[in-house]
Amino acid sequence: MIASTEFIWVYNELFRFLEEQGDEENVVEFWEGIRENFLGNLREYIREDGIQGMHKYWSHTLGEEGGRHHITAYDDDMFVLDMHDCPSAKLVHQSGRVEPYTKYCEHCRWLYPPLIREFGYEVDFDIISCEKGRCRMTVRTPESNQGESK
Repeated sequence: MIASTEFIWVYNELFRFLEEQGDEENVVEFWEGIRENFLGNLREYIREDGIQGMHKYWSHTLGEEGGRHHITAYDDDMFVLDMHDCPSAKLVHQSGRVEPYTKYCEHCRWLYPPLIREFGYEVDFDIISCEKGRCRMTVRTPESNQGESK
Protein backbone atom coordinates (compact mmCIF):
# COMPACT_ATOMS: atom_id res chain seq x y z
CA MET A 1 0.00 0.00 0.00
CA ILE A 2 1.26 3.48 -0.85
CA ALA A 3 1.49 5.86 2.09
CA SER A 4 -0.40 9.15 1.82
CA THR A 5 2.89 11.00 2.22
CA GLU A 6 3.97 9.70 -1.19
CA PHE A 7 1.38 12.00 -2.75
CA ILE A 8 2.64 15.19 -1.09
CA TRP A 9 4.96 16.05 -3.98
CA VAL A 10 2.18 15.43 -6.48
CA TYR A 11 -0.10 17.83 -4.58
CA ASN A 12 2.66 20.44 -4.53
CA GLU A 13 3.15 20.17 -8.28
CA LEU A 14 -0.60 20.11 -8.98
CA PHE A 15 -1.10 23.32 -6.99
CA ARG A 16 1.71 24.96 -8.96
CA PHE A 17 0.31 23.68 -12.30
CA LEU A 18 -3.18 24.98 -11.54
CA GLU A 19 -1.81 28.41 -10.70
CA GLU A 20 0.34 28.48 -13.86
CA GLN A 21 -2.73 27.61 -15.96
CA GLY A 22 -4.55 30.68 -14.75
CA ASP A 23 -4.01 32.22 -11.37
CA GLU A 24 -4.27 31.53 -7.67
CA GLU A 25 -8.07 31.38 -8.00
CA ASN A 26 -7.68 28.08 -9.91
CA VAL A 27 -5.95 26.59 -6.90
CA VAL A 28 -8.54 27.95 -4.47
CA GLU A 29 -11.35 26.49 -6.59
CA PHE A 30 -9.60 23.12 -6.50
CA TRP A 31 -9.31 23.28 -2.69
CA GLU A 32 -12.96 24.30 -2.40
CA GLY A 33 -13.89 21.31 -4.55
CA ILE A 34 -11.99 18.98 -2.23
CA ARG A 35 -13.75 20.52 0.76
CA GLU A 36 -17.18 20.11 -0.80
CA ASN A 37 -16.71 16.64 -2.27
CA PHE A 38 -14.21 14.72 -0.15
CA LEU A 39 -14.52 15.75 3.50
CA GLY A 40 -17.82 14.07 4.27
CA ASN A 41 -16.28 12.12 7.13
CA LEU A 42 -15.23 15.34 8.91
CA ARG A 43 -18.69 16.82 8.33
CA GLU A 44 -20.27 13.72 9.84
CA TYR A 45 -17.99 13.81 12.90
CA ILE A 46 -18.86 17.46 13.50
CA ARG A 47 -22.57 16.93 12.87
CA GLU A 48 -22.69 14.04 15.34
CA ASP A 49 -20.27 15.15 18.06
CA GLY A 50 -19.29 18.80 17.54
CA ILE A 51 -16.01 19.67 19.26
CA GLN A 52 -15.49 16.08 20.36
CA GLY A 53 -16.01 14.98 16.74
CA MET A 54 -13.25 17.35 15.63
CA HIS A 55 -10.98 15.86 18.27
CA LYS A 56 -11.80 12.36 17.08
CA TYR A 57 -11.23 13.24 13.40
CA TRP A 58 -7.85 14.93 13.86
CA SER A 59 -6.63 12.42 16.43
CA HIS A 60 -7.14 9.68 13.86
CA THR A 61 -5.93 11.63 10.81
CA LEU A 62 -2.83 13.12 12.40
CA GLY A 63 -2.09 9.81 14.08
CA GLU A 64 -1.81 8.25 10.62
CA GLU A 65 0.13 11.13 9.07
CA GLY A 66 2.59 11.58 11.91
CA GLY A 67 4.31 14.82 12.74
CA ARG A 68 4.40 16.57 16.08
CA HIS A 69 1.13 18.10 17.15
CA HIS A 70 -1.02 18.75 20.17
CA ILE A 71 -4.82 18.58 20.13
CA THR A 72 -7.02 19.86 22.95
CA ALA A 73 -10.79 19.75 23.25
CA TYR A 74 -12.04 22.00 26.04
CA ASP A 75 -15.38 20.49 27.01
CA ASP A 76 -17.79 21.31 24.21
CA ASP A 77 -16.87 24.93 23.60
CA MET A 78 -13.30 25.06 22.25
CA PHE A 79 -10.95 22.92 20.17
CA VAL A 80 -7.29 23.77 19.54
CA LEU A 81 -4.96 22.06 17.11
CA ASP A 82 -1.32 23.08 17.39
CA MET A 83 0.80 21.64 14.61
CA HIS A 84 4.46 21.80 15.55
CA ASP A 85 5.93 19.77 12.70
CA CYS A 86 3.53 19.05 9.83
CA PRO A 87 4.82 16.09 7.82
CA SER A 88 3.41 17.43 4.53
CA ALA A 89 4.95 20.88 4.84
CA LYS A 90 8.19 19.39 6.08
CA LEU A 91 8.45 17.06 3.07
CA VAL A 92 7.72 19.82 0.59
CA HIS A 93 9.96 22.45 2.13
CA GLN A 94 12.84 20.41 3.48
CA SER A 95 13.27 17.39 1.23
CA GLY A 96 14.78 19.21 -1.75
CA ARG A 97 12.80 16.85 -3.98
CA VAL A 98 10.66 19.61 -5.55
CA GLU A 99 10.53 23.38 -5.60
CA PRO A 100 8.00 24.16 -2.83
CA TYR A 101 4.73 25.74 -3.90
CA THR A 102 4.93 28.93 -1.87
CA LYS A 103 1.28 28.80 -0.76
CA TYR A 104 1.28 25.07 -0.02
CA CYS A 105 -0.05 25.42 3.54
CA GLU A 106 -2.97 27.57 2.40
CA HIS A 107 -4.86 24.41 1.44
CA CYS A 108 -5.66 23.79 5.12
CA ARG A 109 -7.07 27.32 5.46
CA TRP A 110 -9.41 26.68 2.51
CA LEU A 111 -10.37 23.13 3.50
CA TYR A 112 -11.10 23.23 7.22
CA PRO A 113 -12.22 26.62 8.60
CA PRO A 114 -15.01 27.15 6.02
CA LEU A 115 -16.32 23.62 6.60
CA ILE A 116 -16.29 24.05 10.39
CA ARG A 117 -18.03 27.45 10.10
CA GLU A 118 -20.92 25.70 8.31
CA PHE A 119 -21.83 24.34 11.75
CA GLY A 120 -21.84 27.76 13.42
CA TYR A 121 -18.38 27.64 14.98
CA GLU A 122 -15.90 30.51 15.00
CA VAL A 123 -12.49 29.53 13.60
CA ASP A 124 -9.10 31.19 13.74
CA PHE A 125 -6.42 29.63 11.56
CA ASP A 126 -2.86 30.88 11.72
CA ILE A 127 0.01 29.65 9.57
CA ILE A 128 2.96 30.29 11.85
CA SER A 129 5.64 28.93 9.49
CA CYS A 130 4.88 26.91 6.39
CA GLU A 131 8.57 26.10 5.94
CA LYS A 132 8.71 24.57 9.43
CA GLY A 133 5.23 23.07 9.26
CA ARG A 134 3.75 25.09 12.11
CA CYS A 135 0.17 26.28 12.38
CA ARG A 136 -2.64 26.66 14.88
CA MET A 137 -6.38 26.29 14.47
CA THR A 138 -8.68 27.41 17.27
CA VAL A 139 -12.39 26.60 17.09
CA ARG A 140 -14.94 28.10 19.47
CA THR A 141 -18.66 27.88 19.87
CA PRO A 142 -20.19 31.36 19.61
CA GLU A 143 -21.40 31.04 23.20
CA SER A 144 -17.84 30.50 24.49
CA ASN A 145 -16.94 34.08 23.53
CA GLN A 146 -19.76 35.64 25.53
CA GLY A 147 -18.56 37.42 28.61
CA GLU A 148 -14.95 37.68 27.39
CA SER A 149 -13.44 41.12 27.31
CA LYS A 150 -12.39 42.34 23.90
